[in-house]
Amino acid sequence: MDSITNLLSRAGNYLTTIGISDFIDILIVAFLIYRVIWFVKKSNFVNLAKGLLLILIVLWLSGEFGLIMINYILRRAVELGMIAFVILFQPELRRLLERVGSSFNRNHNAAGSVMNTAIDQTVQACCDMADSKTGALIAFERKVPLGPVIATGTVINADVNAELIKNLFFNKAPLHDGAVIVRDGRVEAAGCVLPLTQAMNLSKDLGMRHRAGLGLSEQSDAVVIIVSEETGAISVALEGKLKRHLNGEELKKVLTDNLTSVDKQEDAPGILNAIRSFFKGFEHEDESKTE
Repeated sequence: MDSITNLLSRAGNYLTTIGISDFIDILIVAFLIYRVIWFVKKSNFVNLAKGLLLILIVLWLSGEFGLIMINYILRRAVELGMIAFVILFQPELRRLLERVGSSFNRNHNAAGSVMNTAIDQTVQACCDMADSKTGALIAFERKVPLGPVIATGTVINADVNAELIKNLFFNKAPLHDGAVIVRDGRVEAAGCVLPLTQAMNLSKDLGMRHRAGLGLSEQSDAVVIIVSEETGAISVALEGKLKRHLNGEELKKVLTDNLTSVDKQEDAPGILNAIRSFFKGFEHEDESKTE
């Protein structure tokens, strides 16, 4: 009984030493641990996580029981495993770092009137191309710069115009196979090459344009519009999620919400906001790639 009383007394004394900063620190760490566990559970890395956990348990047991040889081998394996972790998760880590860096850039968005005009012209062009079953791939740059993607295409630097977009994607035009990049409400470049998604569980009716659109949305925060050449269906890829079979009004709403609305997370600390956005991007990834 005395031992329990002493334990409770020590616990009470410890709690009195916890300040506001300690409480915030605990909440942040708990949130990150929860998100990591959720991410591992929802992704394809469950078996990998189980294997790593088993290795760590055996490593601890080998140290407790004095199994020197096994402990030495496992410690070296863990050291090499850190390098393997960076290689395996390179796309995800790159995406996180890009968002951390871009989260401090708040002045990159175009003026509201310019962006609204660009949205209206883009929606009109996409609806016309959907009716004529003209394939198209249009990416709106947001906070993550798309300079490397723009460098793969031809610089246009023109106002967004429905006729211009339709001419760029005309099936006999030299730049129709690539993507159009819109920066600050202007057509920055055309004929750009986008990275393909590495996901293996995509629907069979999704072609190369959809794979490219998803790939760019996984590696950046760009809003990517895809018009199917086979069906004329309009889709939008955003943060690894694909919204399909949109009409003109739905497309305009998606673009307006993501390109002109005030970012509700803008006042959050840059690094925490980037980490939250990074994990949030995986919340609907499985369902989006199988729609």
